[in-house]
Amino acid sequence: MNKLSNKKIGICADHGGFELKEKIKSFLTKDNFELIDFGANVLDTNDDYTDFVIPLSKAVAAGEVFRGIAICGSGVGACIVGNKVAGVRAALIQDYFSAHQGVEDDDMNLICLGGRISGFASAEELAIAFLNAEFSGAERHLRRLQKIQELENNWGG
Repeated sequence: MNKLSNKKIGICADHGGFELKEKIKSFLTKDNFELIDFGANVLDTNDDYTDFVIPLSKAVAAGEVFRGIAICGSGVGACIVGNKVAGVRAALIQDYFSAHQGVEDDDMNLICLGGRISGFASAEELAIAFLNAEFSGAERHLRRLQKIQELENNWGG
């Protein structure tokens, strides 16, 4: 059993990531993660990633979910919109090191994956590394996060 089984994880995808989202949901559910699905609920080639990533990002920022996984075709659009919500630290992740290091050093709370570029086995590995990583809380990392917070507060992000 994973060490985060009591924490809610948000997940979403548009049509470009729908198939990967469904596979990741199945895997994480079997691993005893509690998932909240922010959509899409059906495959619709005309949907927009923003309609799913914005509500997920707001839930991450509000602490309604512990962390989030957003998937679109490349992961780029999901990452762009996720970072527009103050309090969200989203990154497009394609390698194992960044999946855990982004949390450990930067307190990343939203991982973005590309449904058209991430294979299932790779996405599974990245999601687990992200979800099981812990922020180090080191002074230098806290200092950097404070600077990001100040930017968000002054920018209105």
